[in-house]
Amino acid sequence: MKILITGGAGFIGSHLCEKYTKEGHTVLCLDNYMNGNLMNIRHLLIYRNFKLINGDIRDFDLLEKITRDIDAVFHLAAQIHVDRSIIESKMTYDINVLGTQNVLEVARTYDVEKVIHASTSEVYGSAQYAPIDEKHPLDAPHPYGASKIAADRMCFAYSETYGMNICIMRSFNLFGPRQKDSGYGGAISLFTKRVLSNMPPIIYGDGEQTRDYTYVEDIVDAYDLILNNKPQKEPINFGTGKEIKIIDLANEIIKLCGKKGNIEPVHVEQRPGEVKRLVADISKAKEFLGWEPKHTIEEGLTKFIDWYKNYKFEEWAKPR
Repeated sequence: MKILITGGAGFIGSHLCEKYTKEGHTVLCLDNYMNGNLMNIRHLLIYRNFKLINGDIRDFDLLEKITRDIDAVFHLAAQIHVDRSIIESKMTYDINVLGTQNVLEVARTYDVEKVIHASTSEVYGSAQYAPIDEKHPLDAPHPYGASKIAADRMCFAYSETYGMNICIMRSFNLFGPRQKDSGYGGAISLFTKRVLSNMPPIIYGDGEQTRDYTYVEDIVDAYDLILNNKPQKEPINFGTGKEIKIIDLANEIIKLCGKKGNIEPVHVEQRPGEVKRLVADISKAKEFLGWEPKHTIEEGLTKFIDWYKNYKFEEWAKPR
């Protein structure tokens, strides 16, 4: 196949680029490095079937040029951070809504066989009931979630209007190797960085808010099942079905990093629009795709912390 991966130098996108490049598919990786990192995909540059394109999904002309003979699109490019969306709401809308429409329009124009759209559990807001299934109200309290709701509806509209094969993947919180540990990084990577640097993890609010964390290898399996199975017109949740309090997550990372008794989490003011509870109902993913996660939170954290230690050591040890 010939596959376009938008946001391909990012956390999840880079894992997909690696998988399909090594399987022998032709992979076009599009990224503007807002969230992505060249380090994530530089090892793929030696492959003749991998092409890196420095560009933006807001550039319609560029998308037209690179999508003409594509078989499938993994659309992961987005402004993905709640905090940043509060500060830069217009940019978040431009990327997540208008950029998504650009991707859909070129896919429609050039008859792309399948578009797989990376949505998010943040569209649901705090759980009105748990676990959250795909029929849960879309009640995001922040600009990021609102922009992803709009993108989801755009996908649905293109599917209904033009008969396109579009799948909306609603992943719950993801973590694993290559996740950013600075700026608007994920909680697990940020906590790990601070703890291994002998600094306390910073928790917004009381830490009683819960999340459902899925390890990156499991979500890559989910994307692959979507690619290779029959069309799924309705959104599908991907998570573990198990929630963990942020305070418990921080303490688990402290323990796994060998810092128990030496470091305690620090609490700061709660963020605006904070979602209180997220936990997935993954019945549809199990029924339609036969998918379920293989990693527990403890197993995933152990693998991630081991990777982080080795990766950071390798980076620090490089001659400058």
